[in-house]
Amino acid sequence: LQIRYGGAADSSVQFIFYQPIIHRWRETDFFPCSASCGGGYQLTSAECFDLRSNRVVADQYCHYYPENIKPKPKLQECNLDPCPASDGYKQIMPYDLYHPLPRWESTPWTACSSSCGGGIQSRSVSCVEEDIQGHISPVEEWKCMYTPKMPVVQPCNIFDCPKWLAQEWSPCTVTCGQGLRYRVVLCIDHRGMHTGGCSSKTKPHIKEECIVPTPCYKPKEKLPVEAKLPWYKQAQELEEGAVVSEEPSFIPEAWSSCSVSCGVGSQVRLVKCQVLLSFSQSVADLPIDECEGPKPVSQRACYSGPCSGEATEYTPEETDPLYGSLQEFDELYDWEYEGFTECSESCGGGVQEAVVTCLNKQTRETADETLCEMSRRPPQLLKACSQDPCPPR
Repeated sequence: LQIRYGGAADSSVQFIFYQPIIHRWRETDFFPCSASCGGGYQLTSAECFDLRSNRVVADQYCHYYPENIKPKPKLQECNLDPCPASDGYKQIMPYDLYHPLPRWESTPWTACSSSCGGGIQSRSVSCVEEDIQGHISPVEEWKCMYTPKMPVVQPCNIFDCPKWLAQEWSPCTVTCGQGLRYRVVLCIDHRGMHTGGCSSKTKPHIKEECIVPTPCYKPKEKLPVEAKLPWYKQAQELEEGAVVSEEPSFIPEAWSSCSVSCGVGSQVRLVKCQVLLSFSQSVADLPIDECEGPKPVSQRACYSGPCSGEATEYTPEETDPLYGSLQEFDELYDWEYEGFTECSESCGGGVQEAVVTCLNKQTRETADETLCEMSRRPPQLLKACSQDPCPPR
């Protein structure tokens, strides 16, 4: 191959050529008959032939060319004459001359004994031979021993079985005390895909209790509007039935009986600062300064009816300084707090508003609001409610 350069110095020339086939398959003559009498068979084979040296070479040289197809062996019957009755001996030729017949044939593999984690499957293998008409019939196994017998058992499904994979725990559902935390648990196969087949008995738990070391009480929020006497005192008395909560709060005990059996006397009660510990569900006493807001009064005047010979009316400010500001006793109608509205929330913290009504102070019945002096209507009074945390979703 000779080239004359006519282009630029950095030009390139590519040549494609095909090497001529110098090795070809060649069919052999028939091998000797497989039996000396009584009927046998003989077949041809193929050998790789070097066209240049006219010699037989190793088969691998003929495998280089895809278009070089190896011819199939031919088969024919031979020595069909019956064997002499004198000795009854039928000579069998060495079997390694006869390829590829007979051959091993197998049935399909059975189902694997296990779907994962390693099992076994089996099949049956037998030696067969094919006649000239293409009929296949089983023969003795020794006729196929020129090639290794195919395995009859093999391992299968050796990949790992699906297993549970637990992901990270969620944060605790509460910010103080005892709550719950959750996690996602998936069944994962050997490829890392979400699947089924994991045993429910071995599934890790998806929720558990958790404890946050922060104490479960907060400073009590101050009232949005600071009420003045007498309404503030009245509102405090409406809250006397309050129960201990998870916030430090003033808890008054019951009033003592009146100190006198007639006339004006006094009552006393004990007021504690207490908190509910949610984890142990127990009540703890705290120092008074832990509770915010006005402390409920621990002493008040009481009137047990007129003593013999006294007038039925009395002026509170003249008999007890605790009631010096309650001038409304002299009037028939006045505003009073009467309980609270329903809480605005069922959990997680809400607000209740005090209900203000105009009352007839003698009959204690509700009167028309126009009978009460609007300038003396008490201000809006709110209090926190439903402080317990909402249950986890």
